[in-house]
Amino acid sequence: MANLKDIRQEMISLGDPHKAAHAQGFFKTAPGQYGEGDIFLGIRVPETRKMARQCRELTLKQITSLLHSRFHEERLLALFVLVWQFPRSDEKHQQAIFNLYLENTEYINNWDLVDSSAYLIVGPWLQDRPRDLLHQLAVSDSLWEKRIAMMATLHFIRQHDFADALSIALILKNDEHDLIHKITGWMLREIGNRNREAEEVFLRDHLHTMPRTMLRYAIEKFPEELRLKYLKGTIS
Repeated sequence: MANLKDIRQEMISLGDPHKAAHAQGFFKTAPGQYGEGDIFLGIRVPETRKMARQCRELTLKQITSLLHSRFHEERLLALFVLVWQFPRSDEKHQQAIFNLYLENTEYINNWDLVDSSAYLIVGPWLQDRPRDLLHQLAVSDSLWEKRIAMMATLHFIRQHDFADALSIALILKNDEHDLIHKITGWMLREIGNRNREAEEVFLRDHLHTMPRTMLRYAIEKFPEELRLKYLKGTIS
């Protein structure tokens, strides 16, 4: 399916007003919330993924059009297609996907959009390249660019390369937003799943200055006794 008009009509037909109303609340779209103004069609993620399988041959111009949609699920569809195309493309097309992604971060504007794409596009592209960009994103004024920076490091964490994740965690440790606390704690937990000592060195150094939510996410899988010591601040 390569016709945008047909794709959009199909997406609308898949929509469910009741699911849309639930999503509006779940993704915090009310005034003043992080997803303010986002509009949902009410399509389940598996249905969007299935739709993406039918749209894998879309051009980058078509994908960009979807990514600029006012409908959340159309933006998610665009990202699913990019994620599918990236590892199957030559270096030139991969760079074009990477550039498109970074030029359109204002449309990758909720946690599910970031989390389903950053570690599959940004991380792999930077694998054998300078990673200064991640640190630039981590100090951005954009909530979503900060989350992209942290989420992208999952690609490296899975290869037992923790340096960028830990340095970005240090940058984001003092961020004020709960969504940044959560993603940073999650990535620390991912490090701990592979190397508990590496995670605990960071936690011990920053235990008394890191946000509580970040700590809770980081130690979620610790043995109960150890987890309680961290929560009480009695770890030695």
